[in-house]
Amino acid sequence: MKRTMQVLAMLVVAALPAAAQEAHDGGHGGGVGGHAPAHGPTAYHGGDHAPPSGGDARRVPDQPGHPVAPHVHANGEWIGHDTGPNDVHYHMDHPWAHGHFGGGFGPSHVWRLGGGGPNRFSFGGFYFDVAPYDVGYCNDWLWDADAIVIYEDPDHVGWYLAYNTRLGTYVHVEYLGNS
Repeated sequence: MKRTMQVLAMLVVAALPAAAQEAHDGGHGGGVGGHAPAHGPTAYHGGDHAPPSGGDARRVPDQPGHPVAPHVHANGEWIGHDTGPNDVHYHMDHPWAHGHFGGGFGPSHVWRLGGGGPNRFSFGGFYFDVAPYDVGYCNDWLWDADAIVIYEDPDHVGWYLAYNTRLGTYVHVEYLGNS
């Protein structure tokens, strides 16, 4: 009996790191919307445009109390994702250079960040980096603790969207491969 309990305890301890990597919580996290959105943004159908005065309109809250960063409203509206496929900030010379992310998309796949920073971070053995244009929007991310959800980006070839469930904000990320 004692041996059985020891083996059981060792199995539980061995399973903890894997359980910490992907936390399926049904997409219910913190943030502006209070949860991970059910789906990513729809493709942009307007004309490509520059932000007012050549600046970045995403640096101004769309409503009082909302983040000064791209975010998602509780109704699923993706704020700050409105520039279309020809946005030079998200152009890649070699999209998918490291392959396509296959770890799962949307709120049924909530991942815990496992360390790093905007230039290279990981979760579940997958590695990403943040688009240079978006780095300023993730200064308050906890790179070794926050839960994120990955969505496909319908407009910017080669990019995914990483949604932080604690903050309700998101950034464009590039898949760098897995370990």
